[in-house]
Amino acid sequence: MPEQTQTLPDVRKSVTVAATPEHCFEVFTERPADWWPPSHILVRKERAGLAFEAGVGGRYYEWDVEGTEIAWGQVLAWEPGRRLVMTWRIDPNWQSIPTDEGASRIEVDFEAVDEGHTKVSLAHVELDRHGPGAERIFKALDGPSPGETLERFARAVAKGAAA
Repeated sequence: MPEQTQTLPDVRKSVTVAATPEHCFEVFTERPADWWPPSHILVRKERAGLAFEAGVGGRYYEWDVEGTEIAWGQVLAWEPGRRLVMTWRIDPNWQSIPTDEGASRIEVDFEAVDEGHTKVSLAHVELDRHGPGAERIFKALDGPSPGETLERFARAVAKGAAA
C-alpha cells in the first residue's frame, strides 16, 4: 500500500513564559492537572487525575473517580528541558482509540529565549492519521496562537513562579 500523503497542515502554536526550559518541562509533565483544559476529557465519570509516565514508552493518561484509566497516548520522545513527543489517541469524534493506529502526534518543544524566558511550542502533526473526519479536528485546533492549552500552561507556570 503506498504511503498516504498529508493533506491537512500541522497546527503549530507557541507561548513565551518567564521560566527556564527545565521548569517548563517539569510543569508540563508533572503538573498536567494545572494546565490541561477541563473540556479535554475522555473518561466517562468525573476525572480524578492526569499523569505522564516519564520516559519513552510511557503513557499520558487520565483516570476517573472509580479508577478507570484511559490513555491519551504514548510518549515517543522524552528529553527533559528540550522536547516531548507523544501520540494522540482520539478519533474524529473526539473519542478515545485504544492504540496508536490512527493516532496523530503532539510535539512540544522548550526553547530558551534568554536566561529567564522559554518559548514553548506545541504542534499537532500528522492529523490525517485520524482518518475520514480528521478535517474536523484540524478546524477545531486551527485558531489563533497560543490557544487554550498554552494559555492555561502559561498561567500555571506564572502561578508556580509566584508561589
